[in-house]
Amino acid sequence: MSAAAHAETLVVLVASSVDMPMADIRDGKLHGGVHLDLGQALARKLHRELVVQVLPRKRLEGALAAGRADILCTYQPEWLEGKHAWTQPFFPQSDLLLTALSAARPHTVADVRGQPIGTVLGFAYPELERALGAGFVRSDVASSVANLQKFRLGRIRHIVVDKAIYDYQARIGMGLNAHPPLVVMHQLTRCAVSTRSKIPLSEIDGAITQLVREGAIQKILSNYQ
Repeated sequence: MSAAAHAETLVVLVASSVDMPMADIRDGKLHGGVHLDLGQALARKLHRELVVQVLPRKRLEGALAAGRADILCTYQPEWLEGKHAWTQPFFPQSDLLLTALSAARPHTVADVRGQPIGTVLGFAYPELERALGAGFVRSDVASSVANLQKFRLGRIRHIVVDKAIYDYQARIGMGLNAHPPLVVMHQLTRCAVSTRSKIPLSEIDGAITQLVREGAIQKILSNYQ
């Protein structure tokens, strides 16, 4: 499905490896979560019908570049290859480093240099790459929840996880024997906009400005806290 063929839609991409609270993906379709709520809010502001495409992480850039979708949200330019337009920063995201109680508590990211860190396949971690260099030893799994389960089973001593996912999984009862988390990064992420989209970047930015002003972004997040 292309954005060009559906001029009155907003086609949003979501990675198939994303977990709750960001995305409730079942049978290849998005049924709930932050990405659905955010997509619906943007579509309402743009007076368009929301269409969601769930794709593997490594196919997102191609779909966006080819104009098969309009936007991909909660990303940064350094996380995504290709030439895309970018909205204003607006969506808060934090990455946490979790360390098992069986290991020494790190006081800085540099303290885990050379040790395997649980990561998600296809995801970029530029802050860890800059801090650890060649000492950033990735141990990839398919999703953040798989990463947390691997950690809980004692199969890895360090993992990096999105704070929203960590908080949500803790809330629903996933017990983790871990030291207090170490914040790897905190920033405002953006939406990548296809250069072939029929929706002007200025319109999408205008919709985002309205949502931020109305407190809608924080309300979406608070629904899962």
